[in-house]
Amino acid sequence: MPDPVAEVDPVARVLVDVPLAHLDRPFDYAVPATMADAARPGVRVKVRFAGKDVHGFVLARTSRTDHTGRLQPLRRVVGEEPVLTPEVAELTAEVAARYAGTRSDVLRLAVPSRHATVEKEPPRDPAPTPAAPSGATWAAYDGGERAVDDLAAGGSPRLVWSVLPGDDPSALLADAAVATAASGRGALVCLPDHRDVARLDAALTQRLGAGSHVVLTADAGPAKRYRAFLAVRRGAVRIVIGTRAAAFAPVRDLGLVAMWDDGDDLFDEPRAPYPHTREVLLVRARSSGSALLLAAHARSVEAEYLLRTDWAREVVAPRDVVRERVAVGVAGADPVVAARDAGAHGRLPSEVITLLRTAVADGPVLVQAPRVGYATRLACERCRTPATCRVCHGPLRQRGPVRPVECAWCATPEPGWQCGECGHRGLRAPVLGDARTAEEIGRALPGTTIRQSSSGERVLAGVPATPAVVVATPGAEPVAEGGYAAVVLLDTWLLLGRADLRATEEAVRRWSNAAALVRPAVEGGRVLAVGDPAHPGLQALVRWDPGGLARREIEDRVAAHLPPASRVATLTGDPADLEQGLAGLVLPPGAEVLGPVPLDPPREPARAPETDQVRYVLRVPRAAGPALSAALQDLQVHRSTRKLPHLRVEVEPAELG
Repeated sequence: MPDPVAEVDPVARVLVDVPLAHLDRPFDYAVPATMADAARPGVRVKVRFAGKDVHGFVLARTSRTDHTGRLQPLRRVVGEEPVLTPEVAELTAEVAARYAGTRSDVLRLAVPSRHATVEKEPPRDPAPTPAAPSGATWAAYDGGERAVDDLAAGGSPRLVWSVLPGDDPSALLADAAVATAASGRGALVCLPDHRDVARLDAALTQRLGAGSHVVLTADAGPAKRYRAFLAVRRGAVRIVIGTRAAAFAPVRDLGLVAMWDDGDDLFDEPRAPYPHTREVLLVRARSSGSALLLAAHARSVEAEYLLRTDWAREVVAPRDVVRERVAVGVAGADPVVAARDAGAHGRLPSEVITLLRTAVADGPVLVQAPRVGYATRLACERCRTPATCRVCHGPLRQRGPVRPVECAWCATPEPGWQCGECGHRGLRAPVLGDARTAEEIGRALPGTTIRQSSSGERVLAGVPATPAVVVATPGAEPVAEGGYAAVVLLDTWLLLGRADLRATEEAVRRWSNAAALVRPAVEGGRVLAVGDPAHPGLQALVRWDPGGLARREIEDRVAAHLPPASRVATLTGDPADLEQGLAGLVLPPGAEVLGPVPLDPPREPARAPETDQVRYVLRVPRAAGPALSAALQDLQVHRSTRKLPHLRVEVEPAELG
């Protein structure tokens, strides 16, 4: 005899954790009477599915079902905490539809793993409602104070904000979050990495005290992350900050979603269905009616497109304020000076050495070097042919002044290398890394303290105000106490030379983030770049006009039918599987299929697929973006139903190269 079911709403709609596209829908289960109170919408449950016990979430309770047979009962309720709120449940559905993925994949990003011990801890006391800030820190920007006052009054402005050098982004973002919380609403701020999070964490703690906000990051550890998640879900805190892991945080009465530096590639989710944090927050802003704030020193093309369509308004400083704050030059831009200087066209022109020598007497100086390492690429000294490995044909490098020449891919030493084109045995280094840069500057400025901060190796959080030269790679620039006396940007051609749609946009973003660490121009701060002064990217940096560059980029992309003027997706897989999939793909009108393009095999043999992989690019008019996503979802459902090989689908991929 079956167990009795609940008297009220005996049917539970459950989204099972099965990452198969054709099973990406709720299934009905009977609610046993013993679970009638515990099986609430939002709780985790375990159910029987396809002969196995699998996890899932209760989406709703109802009194009826369309299923004609007997319903399987819920196996058990896994904790009585309703961790999936209705708003986040709807959000995961929208994100899955936009990126042609499954809800189960999105839910893994949205809801952290359960930690039973933390769940049993007593709830936190609610944080008090803070007083509204004055907005004085925003006074340098047209409409800045009005924006803060609007947030404090319960308004929902949509802002794209260009931050000047000399202003602390953490202080400005903290004001926006506190103003929103003062209106009784929640605020969510996403930042690229843990250093940005730590600075905003300190700024909020200084304003509100400990316990007034939570930090949500993926690397916080299971217990700490789940504790912060529960504090948000239970409404104990109104302000949430974190990395991309915080984008789905279940903030109550959401009044503001904000991002710092939305163009940073750390916001690209590496797991399926590969949603971008900015797009997740835009979906939340549209559905909840909350305020939106995209803040950065540079400006992404996507942020500019929001202004172009009048969906948001910009917050910028007047030009006279910009001139007081920013002084950017390009080495060799003056042809008269360059003609007189024999060293004007070297990697470290005389103008750079002179600036380093004079500025370091007043405090720390930052030098940005685009590559990590010593001599990262080598070439024939005579004919300039790139030097490659005799085993795997990878590029040769040298990791230190006394280290042997070796392959960058397989580490095979090449002590007796000989050029295959001209037979010469001499090598030169056309691409130098930060270690070689530090060595060269140390020779040019003997007795000067040289510090290094390198991405992926040793990143300095900050440096004191004492004289020193700090050589850093992009993204690893430490903050200097009181600001840098000068900033030098080397090898600008390297960032501009990337074979990528976003090369100029990304280069200017990295330069701007480094340049913003300098002291204001009225206090003697100066930025000097080494590169082509006629390049639009360097021109935009000299004028400090991120909006102008973004508008230029959009015009170029509109003419070429590239994002954001159009929507694109990529299909990657075995050539035969792709041909089969494309044959059944029903694309919207105006769609173009570009390709196939063979993909380079992975450097690690263990990750190499059994067959060569190719990629197709699908392009449609922007208005047809939802139809493209729907068509790709249908394709995934069709292949999943028939157990056909998996195809990698990426909607709006970070890179097309």
